[in-house]
Formats: sequence, structure tokens, C-alpha cells
Amino acid sequence: MRVDQDVDRTLVADHTEEPASGGAVLVPVGESVTLRNTVSYAIEAADEAGLDAVHFVAPVAWHDISDVEAEVRERTESLLTRVSAWVDEDVPEGSPAAETAIIGEDEYLFSPDDYADVLAGYADEHGIDRIIVDPEFSPGGNVPLLRPMEVALAARGFEVSEAPTRRTVRRSRLTRAGGALQFGLLFGVSFLFYQLLGGFAVVTGDSYDLAYELVTGTLTAGIVAGALYTVTLSERVRIGRLAIQLARFALFVPYLLYEIVVSNLYITYIVLHPNLPIDPRMTRVRSAVWGGPAVTTLANSITLTPGTLTVRTRGQYLYVHGLFEGARDGIADGALERAVRFVFYGRRAMTIPGPAERGDYEELQSPRADDATKEGKDES
Repeated sequence: MRVDQDVDRTLVADHTEEPASGGAVLVPVGESVTLRNTVSYAIEAADEAGLDAVHFVAPVAWHDISDVEAEVRERTESLLTRVSAWVDEDVPEGSPAAETAIIGEDEYLFSPDDYADVLAGYADEHGIDRIIVDPEFSPGGNVPLLRPMEVALAARGFEVSEAPTRRTVRRSRLTRAGGALQFGLLFGVSFLFYQLLGGFAVVTGDSYDLAYELVTGTLTAGIVAGALYTVTLSERVRIGRLAIQLARFALFVPYLLYEIVVSNLYITYIVLHPNLPIDPRMTRVRSAVWGGPAVTTLANSITLTPGTLTVRTRGQYLYVHGLFEGARDGIADGALERAVRFVFYGRRAMTIPGPAERGDYEELQSPRADDATKEGKDES
């Protein structure tokens, strides 16, 4: 099978030398309309270049704490099985061997750099310096990753090119499986938030306020949901899972309120203490949660608890300021993290060790550095 040669964009400028015999090429794969042609092109390109093998690898974006979710693993393995079948159809006698693998199982893949890191690690491990990418490769769902990922790989010294496949024009239907649920959920959240900002005048106001708030709230929520529901919710809503998570969240809220009260009492003690025993330090935690809702819930829960403040998030990493040692000990122990894991992943996820026990907790400011600074001031 020959593929169309209309698009051939390569990020590495110098291609005057013919590739040497031997070696391999790496092809990241994911569900796309051009994957079939990409597989054919990769086999042809490797054969013409005299390469020994083509490695088709599938980066896994969403996984469980300790292993890939069964559903995701099954879907990914099915995809690689299809790739192997296509290779068998296209491979002429004596063509390069094809290998398949799942990568990124123990990583949190979020940004283009994250995908570039796991692909570069696999390529380095197998001595590969050339990468061919599917022009429709988008493992992050709605997140545009391809071009930034290509640039990141090229910056690491790889020869990166897109398969010259004909792009299919996509015409999305107005309704699709799960779309109505996504729209409805975002509409409901937006409507309630609008009413919250208005002081719930629909409940407390007169008939004019009621009509005005209903009309403006409906229009606003409709605009927000219509524009953002495919962007805000990267996964289709599953009613069963959402209901279970909401039930767990209802159990989580009293626990969070308890932590807030306890921390407030401790802050009160510190404020009233004559020596003001504070010991502020910045910490970095690699949390065992993933995905926007879970990370956001954990970061905001930490911030709501007096004595700790989430300053920044980057993927799974949280940069947290702790006002006193007890607050930092709570972050290192991971009590709030376990509670958030319970909300999103269930009771089994609560058994995972805390950040300090996993080696994922670090104080960015050393106590010894503080003592040395203090001693220097005293001497001067």
C-alpha cells in the first residue's frame, strides 16, 4: 500500500546525508484517522533507509496509581494489535521487523515535554535517533500536543518528521456519545456559580428578581457550556462514576472541615504565643494523584487548611509553603492526599504510602542554611 506524499514536514534542517544501514525508527501511536497510513509510511521509510526495525510505541496518558487501568490497558493493547496486523499486511519480504510497546505507565503524562521525555527515554534505551510522528497524533485528547512535542524532541537531538499522509477533514456532529452529559454538567455548574455570585436571588428575591436571574443565569450558563464543554471536560462524563465520586466527596467535606478547624486552632495558639513559634519553609511534593480535577482538589484543600498554601502546581508536583513544622509534617504524611485519592479513585488507593514514605517530599529550604544565616548575622 502506497501513501500520499502531500505533506512532508521535517524539523531537523540537515537531511543531505543518506541514513546509514542498521538502526531503527520510533513511531508513537494513538487513535487517529491517519494512523493506518502512518504505519505504512513508517515501514516504507525504514525499508528504504535500510533500517532493521520500526518501534511502534503507545504512550499511556491516564493510569491508576500502581498500574495502568484495565480498561486503558486493554484499549491500548488492542490498538497495538491492530498496528501489528497492519504491519503484516504491508511488510514486503525482508523488510524491517516491527516491535510494539506501551510506555509511560509509571509517569504522569500531561504536557508535550512529558510525552517527549518518555519517548526520548525509550529511544535512547534502544539506540534510536529518528522519530516519525502521525500528523494527527494527539494522546492528550483535546489538548494540542503534536507540534510542541515535535519541537521538544528535536531539541533533544532527534531527527523528527511527520508522516506524509493525507489529512482527513473532520466534521464533528452536533451531538455525540457523552456530549449531552458533558454539556449538561458544565451548564449546571455554571448556572449554580452564577446564582452564587448573585446571592441566590432566585430564592430570596421577588418575582422580578426571580425572572431576571433565571433568564440571565440560563443565558450565561448556556454560553459558557456551549463554548467550553469540549475543552473543560477532556473525558466523557460517566454517570455511574460521577455519582460514586460525588458520594465520596460528601464524605470528604466533613473531614476537610475538621482539618480546617484543627489548623485554625493551632494558628490561634501560634498567634497568641509570646515567642510566635513559626518556621516557614517551601516544600515540593510529587502527589500520587493525576488529572485536572484531582490535582485541583488537592491543591485547593491544602490552601484552605490554615498554615499551608499551594503556591504552584506543575503536573503532579505541588509547591507548598508551610508556616510551621506541624503543617509541613501533615503534607509529608499525606493525609489530605489520601482523602483526595479516596474521592477520585476509591478506598484501595488510600493504602498507598504518603509522600515522605514514597520519597516524593522535599523541603526546598534547609534548616542548616537558616542556622548558618542566623549565625552570620549574630557574628556581624
